[in-house]
Amino acid sequence: VQPEDSDKSSAESDSETEVEQVSGYHKLLATLKTSPESESEEEEDESESEEAEESEAEMDSEEFQETGEAEGGEADKNDVPEEEEGSLKYPVSFWQLTATDTAGQMLSQEQADGTDTSCDPRHGVIEEFTDVKHESEFSLETNFMEEESGDCNADKRDSNPFKQHMDKELEEKDIEKMSTLPKTSSQTQWPRLGQVIFSSTLEKQKTLKADKEVDAKQLHLHKPLESTWPKVNKQFLSAVGKPIDSSFTPLQRELFCIMNSYRDLFYPERDALTNGEEIRRAYCLHALNHILKANAQVLSNNAKRRDRKPGTDTDDHRDQGLTRPKVLMIVPFRECALRIVHIFISLLEVNDKKKIDVSNKKRFKGEFGSDPEEKPPNLKRPEDYEAVFAGNIDDHFRIGVAILQKSMRLYAPFYSSDIIIASPLGIRTVIGAEGEKKRDFDFLSSIEILIIDQADIYLMQNWEHVLHLMKHINLLPLDSHGVDFSRVRMLNLNNWSKYYRQTLLFSALQNPQINSIFNKHCFNYIGQVAVRNVPLTGSISHIVVQLPHVFRRLEADSVTSVIDARFQFFIDKVLPEYRDAIMSHTLIYVPSYFDYVRLRNYFKKEDLNFTHICEYTKKAAVCRARRFFLKGEKQFLLFTERFHFYKRYTIKGIRNLIFYELPTYSHFYSEICNMLKATDNGVDATWTCTVLYSKYDAQKLAAVVGIDRTAQMLQSKKNVHLFVTGEN
Repeated sequence: VQPEDSDKSSAESDSETEVEQVSGYHKLLATLKTSPESESEEEEDESESEEAEESEAEMDSEEFQETGEAEGGEADKNDVPEEEEGSLKYPVSFWQLTATDTAGQMLSQEQADGTDTSCDPRHGVIEEFTDVKHESEFSLETNFMEEESGDCNADKRDSNPFKQHMDKELEEKDIEKMSTLPKTSSQTQWPRLGQVIFSSTLEKQKTLKADKEVDAKQLHLHKPLESTWPKVNKQFLSAVGKPIDSSFTPLQRELFCIMNSYRDLFYPERDALTNGEEIRRAYCLHALNHILKANAQVLSNNAKRRDRKPGTDTDDHRDQGLTRPKVLMIVPFRECALRIVHIFISLLEVNDKKKIDVSNKKRFKGEFGSDPEEKPPNLKRPEDYEAVFAGNIDDHFRIGVAILQKSMRLYAPFYSSDIIIASPLGIRTVIGAEGEKKRDFDFLSSIEILIIDQADIYLMQNWEHVLHLMKHINLLPLDSHGVDFSRVRMLNLNNWSKYYRQTLLFSALQNPQINSIFNKHCFNYIGQVAVRNVPLTGSISHIVVQLPHVFRRLEADSVTSVIDARFQFFIDKVLPEYRDAIMSHTLIYVPSYFDYVRLRNYFKKEDLNFTHICEYTKKAAVCRARRFFLKGEKQFLLFTERFHFYKRYTIKGIRNLIFYELPTYSHFYSEICNMLKATDNGVDATWTCTVLYSKYDAQKLAAVVGIDRTAQMLQSKKNVHLFVTGEN
């Protein structure tokens, strides 16, 4: 379903706040209310094809001035609704929040025209489409294994990882250990992944070793995948030359080695530009391999039950969960879902002559595809931006996929699906909130593999949706949904599903909130594997302008108190140094929207000469604010991280930089600093950069200045002065 205005922007949980603790910021989330005056703002057309602010000449042009003057009034009237100190109001109801205006609206890319628009957000919501026509064809209960479609006998081997994992019988004492005892950890160095940390609560597990060579037979891939995988992965193999293994890149080989052991995995070095697609192919192979084996087991047992003698009762055929969905894949945009489905199709098609039957393929292409001509050709953005926001970037979707032997069914009802692909917002609107009449999360009860890809982007959308999902996964269903309890595994009946669930978490960075998901919401009995490499240099080495950097340390007693401590430190120690008119052209970079609102209210109260830009600001107000700042008519510019994430404009006229908090993405630090070179009339010697940090910012700090400097800075309580010459 695509509710109208369902994915308008939101506020965030502060990136440093411990997820499980209740802070003032989290309390605000419970009081968010719809604001009437903001509704018109949310409908603002954000078409970037009419950008008039990409160069100074354009900013001074008649067209730009007319745009700014036409709106009239101050820029803040086009921003979020007025908030009084201590009581914030927000544009949308809490459960619908997504960090900024929908990525699709902020970047002005509409969906490609499809043959059916019942789910098209441009046409409003009519009804969520599900494929009911092919229900019997894809039913696990009424179908049987075709002899040529899979190697069922091979799956009976004791060394098969799928059988080993799912057939393991835990005892009550094991569950008690995992609930009460701390995990024991060990670390090792792998050739490609680097520092790998293994942790487990149960008896010490054997530490995996990175295999230099991988025989496809050792991986126990389901029959069709052994032949299709090398073809699907061919483009990445040619990029790395001739690897030792003929079907995996070095990165894929090590990642798949962990995935295939059914351990949880956290890999925080996913890069949309370099390794994103090869990682996607690796986890798609693992997910599809799991589904094919699980379904083959069910179909094989169907035949055995059919052929057994009357009156024979056996308990040997427990091969299912309480509900059918086994794999949940969380991805940020429709384009990601499109690529995943295409990989699945390629993996299932043995050759050009043996095409698989894909139901509703045309509809899927229309709703999840994009028209390349819709994107304005004159936009200049960094390569990583183009890679992340490629294709259809709508962030409100969900789709069920059923796979049975040689056929695939798209838009399968959730309770008839093997795989569910969804965005955090898409899954949140189904789960709903407590007290709502229409909500459902039973389909999450028997998820065996959870894949969360590009987790860092959810920090820019709404992290609360991810937390909400983790609270509702692997719970006992409220309804039986027609399940045959004689076929349900005991682990599901005992409500132990979460101890068998494998979680694969991929991110572009390490972050306290992402770490919290892995540390507090993953209970896999086999254990967890996390890649923990430390940055040696940091993004400060990519700054090309000569700029003095002053890192000012603030003290705080706890993670929750650092929010107020930072604000007090800023207004008492930092801001007074910039009040003088000589310190004009000061940009204040604010990662948290809550902090931005707090600062904006304070600046208004103190009657400071400032303007501001956030993810909610109308385009005309953005143009006007940039012009005021460039010409020096406004001394300060408050600037949010999410606006930069979704727009990546070059802000001209900066002479003084203040990072109210270190950026979530380390490369944003060098990117913002390098904006100073766009100031033609600036003098290098007068430029300044001030950064606020605390001991709780260790990960972010290391990503900016490197691990060695971070260690020195955290040991010392003095301010640190660094000078970047542009040659570092």
